[in-house]
Amino acid sequence: MLAVVAGAAILAAFSACDLPFGLGTPTTRALESGATGTLSTATSLEIKGSYTEGGNLWSIDMQIVRAGSEHVTVSGATLTVEAIVLGKEAYFRGQAFLSQHMGADVLSRNLVKAAGNAWWKGSAGDAPQMPDLTDASAFTATFLGPSVTQRTDHVSVDGVDAVDMSGPRAEVFIAAAPPYQLLRLHLKAGVTVDGIANGDLRFGSFNRDFGIVAPSDVIDFSNLSTLPPIYTVVSVDASKCVSPCVVSALVKNLGGKSGALAPSTITFTMTSAVSRSVVGSCQRQVVPDVGYNNTATVSCTIALGAQQGNAAIVTASAENPGHA
Repeated sequence: MLAVVAGAAILAAFSACDLPFGLGTPTTRALESGATGTLSTATSLEIKGSYTEGGNLWSIDMQIVRAGSEHVTVSGATLTVEAIVLGKEAYFRGQAFLSQHMGADVLSRNLVKAAGNAWWKGSAGDAPQMPDLTDASAFTATFLGPSVTQRTDHVSVDGVDAVDMSGPRAEVFIAAAPPYQLLRLHLKAGVTVDGIANGDLRFGSFNRDFGIVAPSDVIDFSNLSTLPPIYTVVSVDASKCVSPCVVSALVKNLGGKSGALAPSTITFTMTSAVSRSVVGSCQRQVVPDVGYNNTATVSCTIALGAQQGNAAIVTASAENPGHA
């Protein structure tokens, strides 16, 4: 009886703590093979977390399908950009991001406003590239093998028992249970990999169908007719400004015919040539829209007071609401 009790006590002690000499824990080779296999065999995966680049803090959600598809959303304090990559085709969305990559001239500003938050076609090379974090061979060479200098068992990653494989570049967290999937990567201070620093990234959603498809109603800046209407004033005619004061403007559409939030509006303003004060104004919508590079004439009547003299200047400006 005493022997049975003593044996039970020994078993209880072993179950309450780690076995000596690393017995009962996965080997380092098994852990690294599992982490590498996570990246090499998974048909898809998701990387989520934060990092710094250019002195700014960013959050990222990257869904990768090995067949050549990618869906990425990157957000910072001042902008958010979303990208869909399908092979060599890439689509982007984010007005602030677009604005930063366009010129300061009037046409470029009009294009940014017209695009709104619509998708536009771009270069696949502009999408985030993280080969050292997504390619199995590159990941192993950068973070595992001889790069690992310390191992810590029984750490938790979002409630999952994990092993921390630490080195001078990063801490790599691998699930302690088979198949030893890669869970987390935490870059060490001062280390930059794939252009990012201070990265704290989670890996998951392995072999999931993300349903990544090309967006609809896409703007192609090489074909401006895919944009909503962008009217610009070509000339103003005030020759019929008598009683009543009818003014007109010739406008040209630098965009297409569809996709706008509302019709474009032309505002006519009459200003006194002497006092520079506004004497009167009127507005008229451009309806119906004309096609790309076509012109239309818009007119309206400015209500004038009885004391109005003849020395006045009439101008016109276009307001284009942009993409819905």
